[in-house]
Amino acid sequence: MARIKLPDGSVREAPDGISVLDLAASIGRRLADAALVAEVDGRLVDLAHRLSGDCSVRIITDRDPEGLFVLRHSTAHVMAQALRRLYGRDLQYTIGPVVENGFYYDVQLPTGVSLTPAELEKIEAEMARIAEAKYPFEREDVAPDEARRRMAGENQRFKKELIDELEAAGEKTVSLYRQGDFLDLCRGPHVPHTGKLKAFKLLSVAGAYWRGDASREQLTRIYGASYFDR
Repeated sequence: MARIKLPDGSVREAPDGISVLDLAASIGRRLADAALVAEVDGRLVDLAHRLSGDCSVRIITDRDPEGLFVLRHSTAHVMAQALRRLYGRDLQYTIGPVVENGFYYDVQLPTGVSLTPAELEKIEAEMARIAEAKYPFEREDVAPDEARRRMAGENQRFKKELIDELEAAGEKTVSLYRQGDFLDLCRGPHVPHTGKLKAFKLLSVAGAYWRGDASREQLTRIYGASYFDR
């Protein structure tokens, strides 16, 4: 049995392997509906994460600062998905972190593509369609060789370098996330589905270099903001 300590100090017993989402539902349907991710023993995890043994769990909602952080991270992935749909398999998506007041994603655009204000509006419109589809964010932990194979299948050559570094650091598995037709290398966690994205705006475009190294490939950095309501 899992013995789960909650923030109020109470302890719940549940079968080993219960998901965070099912735990939230056992506490209350409103909590389950509001849940975004959870903190388990100090680490943020997806709602699909399975619990076992003794652990401490805090359900994260839009009232928590961690909730906004995860929302922005997930919005960066949705932006990359929209870019891939609009500009095809030659578009390279590299990294997309959360920053103060928003997020960005560094991409290498196909030859001849430039991001004008009108193009940013097209990307936002595609992001809105992805959000409306409510694609679940699905995590898969795989061996580095499998991750390299899968990302090569997506024609994403920058990801190989990241996977190689993770393997060199001793990682036996790496995590991939899929939402709909989009696959990315990512440690997560993410909101449960793209429908959680309600209010977002692409703000600006800047130049960048891969890994911040001026001797490496030149990239395009797209900044955006995301909130729970307008």
